[in-house]
Amino acid sequence: MTLLQNIDRNAERWLLLVFYVMLVITMAIEVLRREIFAYSSIWGEEIVRYSFIYLAWIGAAAAVKERAHIRIDVIMHYLGPRPKALLYIFGDVVMFVVAVIALYWSYEAVHVSAKFGSVTDGLRVSKVWFLMAVPTGFALMIWRLIQSLMRDLKCLRDGTPVFEGDKLFD
Repeated sequence: MTLLQNIDRNAERWLLLVFYVMLVITMAIEVLRREIFAYSSIWGEEIVRYSFIYLAWIGAAAAVKERAHIRIDVIMHYLGPRPKALLYIFGDVVMFVVAVIALYWSYEAVHVSAKFGSVTDGLRVSKVWFLMAVPTGFALMIWRLIQSLMRDLKCLRDGTPVFEGDKLFD
């Protein structure tokens, strides 16, 4: 497996791991500081908050990749491979349009923040780094939606069952 294939397969996992570990370690340090030293910092709360925001948006992209978003799929159980593929393609196209619009507007917020040079209260770091979580998440979603559309179109063409993701309950 090449490096690019490995990144494509595991990018969200690695990013989620990094932000989750950062969130847990920072939160543990802050809890200890509050309980033992009766002192806390504003930067710790900011790191936890922004790590959680990145976790949410990268997690949303990972859910698109795995088809793990919540959906009502009662009708899907009664459809054959072709109609099922068509419905998944329709859903991916609608989600793609929404993601492109959201990417545009989320980047606009980043642009305004960069233009005015806003910084965070505790870390005194440019808010651009933290506001980039939303466009990063939507860009990853768009990439995963393109992959999903290509996979579903291939299934539609071949007449094979579409990837439906893992089932939570059977």
